Amino acid sequence: MTLDDQQLTTDGLALDPSAGQVLLIACGALAHEILTLKRINAWDHLDLTCLPAILHNHPDRIPDAVSDAVLRHRSQYDQIFVVYADCGTGGQLAATCDALGVEMVPGPHCYSFFEGNAQFAERTETEFTAFYLTDFLVRQFDAFVWKPLGLDRHPELRDTYFGNYEKLVYQAQTNDPKLVEKARDCADRLDLTFEHRVTGYGDLQTVMASLKAPNAHYS
Repeated sequence: MTLDDQQLTTDGLALDPSAGQVLLIACGALAHEILTLKRINAWDHLDLTCLPAILHNHPDRIPDAVSDAVLRHRSQYDQIFVVYADCGTGGQLAATCDALGVEMVPGPHCYSFFEGNAQFAERTETEFTAFYLTDFLVRQFDAFVWKPLGLDRHPELRDTYFGNYEKLVYQAQTNDPKLVEKARDCADRLDLTFEHRVTGYGDLQTVMASLKAPNAHYS
């Protein structure tokens, strides 16, 4: 399946951007969470278009991909918001967003904003040997971690990639026992201690709640 910024299918959900007032340009790894927050909060003024999640394997490509999407959709929306953190771009995405005059999610990566950037920063000094998984990465562990690193073909590479890690932290956005067990299996496969930490949506929810419809009136 080819993922582009017009349609992304995740867990059977097809995204087809329409005529809302605020467009979210997001990483495909966040599609399920964004759609859930839109639905439960009735944020109908928010539209969503996603870039391929696999861009995280090539973070240097993210700024140009975001720029292309902003320029392509800018004339159709009152406001555009970029639902990426820095995500390994070394500040380049922030510079791109500044040049385009659009805002983005603050923080270094989604692991940080799911937990809450302030709380994640407090843990930094004690969790530098932790490997993080979100709901999306638990579901897509083989496609985004195991196979791209060649561990399916060369399990001896485990020590090369993960020799300095001590634990796997599953940052759960939802309460799903099946995902917990799958995450535990991922930890076992990597020979890491397992920790299940329920973060919910963290700063992602806070940021989305702040995106009011530009033409709306609030008392």
